[in-house]
Amino acid sequence: MARHGGGRNWYGKLIGAALGVTVLATGASVWAAQAGAVAASPPKVTATAKPGGAVEAVDATIVHASDKGPRGVNITIDDGPDPVWTPQVLDILREYGVKATFCMVGTQAQAHPDLVKRVVAEGHRLCDHSVAHDTTMDKQSEAYQKQQILDAERMITEASGGVRPQYYRAPGGAFTPYSRQLAASRGMRPLGWNVDTKDFEGPGADAIVATVQRELPNGPTILFHDAGGDRSQTVEALRRVLPWLDEQGYAFGFPVR
Repeated sequence: MARHGGGRNWYGKLIGAALGVTVLATGASVWAAQAGAVAASPPKVTATAKPGGAVEAVDATIVHASDKGPRGVNITIDDGPDPVWTPQVLDILREYGVKATFCMVGTQAQAHPDLVKRVVAEGHRLCDHSVAHDTTMDKQSEAYQKQQILDAERMITEASGGVRPQYYRAPGGAFTPYSRQLAASRGMRPLGWNVDTKDFEGPGADAIVATVQRELPNGPTILFHDAGGDRSQTVEALRRVLPWLDEQGYAFGFPVR
């Protein structure tokens, strides 16, 4: 999800107490961190951090493209699962026959394994969104980044019943060359976005829909949220955006891997 301040520190307060993680204030530009060169060799991954057994490494560059080609769009949903809003989002996706990528916070997945399993059962894909949703990940040590990414990978995989996340999205886009290479070495393609709906700011469903319509020429990957607060505006916006995209001739796909 996009970097932000204000009321979006709830993961840090909740998870920091449980895990001893210190969540720092929001830092510098998102895309500066994304633009760095990838490490020359993959970081070493310990045997204890290998949920699901052997995996095949993927490209470490940040993906935006859709597997449906030039007229494809990728619906991505961040920060859940949430027991109130994720079921409503899933219901709308099912109603319109749309598959999405759910970028899950590790502790949320651990707390709601039934929802993780439902996401998988309904044909959606999983994405690792770290343990503590620390938007200063790019300012932290490699050891901290490793813990955040691999612990979340394990939590999501266990909650799903063994289905691994196929992507990694850094909180706030706070990627580093190390985190991208580490995720890729675990079979998780780093995942960016092109359209930030800013639904976490509660601008109203009309504004969320207008943002999608205005910014879609920027690229195919659209960012929504199903946790972190009242997501009724997101639910309403999805109900309007999905049929509009279909009417415009777009095909719903997944980010390429």
